[in-house]
Amino acid sequence: MVLDEAYIETAEDGVALEIDASNPQVLRFRTFSKLYGMAGARIGYVIGHPELIAAFDKVRNHYGVNIVGQRGALAALEDQAYLAEIKVKISQGRERIHKIAKSHGLHSIPSATNFVTIDCGRDSDFVKSVLAKMLERGVFLRIPGVEPQSKCIRVGVGLDDEMDIFEKEFAEVLKELS
Repeated sequence: MVLDEAYIETAEDGVALEIDASNPQVLRFRTFSKLYGMAGARIGYVIGHPELIAAFDKVRNHYGVNIVGQRGALAALEDQAYLAEIKVKISQGRERIHKIAKSHGLHSIPSATNFVTIDCGRDSDFVKSVLAKMLERGVFLRIPGVEPQSKCIRVGVGLDDEMDIFEKEFAEVLKELS
């Protein structure tokens, strides 16, 4: 079994399953792309039984990580205070997005990531209109592509000023489309 734990560091404490590296049937993949903010460096790692990791090692991209990325990852690991601060800010951002959704009578889906999914309560055509109007206003959102998630928008946690812009523009777009 392969567990994609790319967002595990952004989750609240206690969400992650305990690590049992002695289980020869489980690989847990993690990344420095999310909480660590190193998406461009393409740094990741795997946790698992040594024999299973050795088998995986035969098919992985052996030249996928450069020295700059490696040094950045090591520096990120050393700055746990910064990571704790970012984790708190992400949690606060998620709560703000939930409140924004609720203020418009919309349902948001609980999240342990750096984004929140908001159910816009209508069909995918409406959501596409929301997306287009937000993009016209300089706000980029994502739409999950398959039913029933296609009636939702995915809102990434941003800096306070970015969240202010989202809140204002989202309210105006919803008003315009109602």
